[in-house]
Amino acid sequence: MSFNQELVQKIIKLKKEKNAVILAHCYQNIEIDEVADYVGDSLYLSQMAAKTDADIIVFAGVYFMAETAKILSPNKKVLLPSLKAGCLMADMINLEQIREFKAKHPNIPVVCYVNSTAEVKSEADVCCTSSNAVNVVKTLNVKDVLFVPDTYLGNFVKSKLNGEVNIIAYPGYCPTHLRITPKDVLEMKAKYPDAKVLAHPECHSEVVKLADFVGSTTAIMNQAKKSNEKTFIIATELGVVERLKRDVPDKEFILVSNKAICPNMKCHHLEDIYNALLYEQHEINVPNELIKSALKPIQKMIAINS
Repeated sequence: MSFNQELVQKIIKLKKEKNAVILAHCYQNIEIDEVADYVGDSLYLSQMAAKTDADIIVFAGVYFMAETAKILSPNKKVLLPSLKAGCLMADMINLEQIREFKAKHPNIPVVCYVNSTAEVKSEADVCCTSSNAVNVVKTLNVKDVLFVPDTYLGNFVKSKLNGEVNIIAYPGYCPTHLRITPKDVLEMKAKYPDAKVLAHPECHSEVVKLADFVGSTTAIMNQAKKSNEKTFIIATELGVVERLKRDVPDKEFILVSNKAICPNMKCHHLEDIYNALLYEQHEINVPNELIKSALKPIQKMIAINS
């Protein structure tokens, strides 16, 4: 893989001068790993940012991730390299819609996937990630739960809890994961009969049923690394496959479909990182009152998880 090494060195130098930390989600263009301090899923990255003594956080991810970093680090400057990096699933529910959803189903706790805006988080009782959603819902110890915004993650949680909890899921979804079809999986399984299928729970329920392992981005990568198997069909975004190929060269990783690419996650390039740092541009701000209300469900999740 070839990178602009001169630009990489400029970013590293600028990062030190400005006491900045660069976070990269593992769906990002892999070149960004060359300058990133931390690479991982969105919540891990925000937690790492909160722990650092950096003055500036450059978040190579999508908008809601930068917002979450600001909520957890209100005194730090948070920059999003490209303002085009939105999240279509997060955009499927706004403040008015979650309030309507709650009004339609009163007195039921709301579990909110971190893939959501600060406003939507502020209306939730607790947040969750794809890796801890089952545990978060279980810990609430209630019969009914409202789950926003991803209906497929909600359905996955329901299946894992054997119907013990009635999950009323909002009809949001991740367009990138829904482009992966059961046909894609079956075709790849026919082509690579010995391969294990690792899928993200944002995939369609029929895709999830065909998988040998279902988990978060980080869980998929860990499973692939520790498994004794040698060939894997990866049913999530391209960035995961690229990193696995780089980090585990003695195994084979096959992207389930060429459609599994998130254009929003691919908005950031090294030039954007450099310009964000140089000009301290595209700062993400969250009003103080909203920080207070959105922080509570995030902290509750962290407490459950710890």
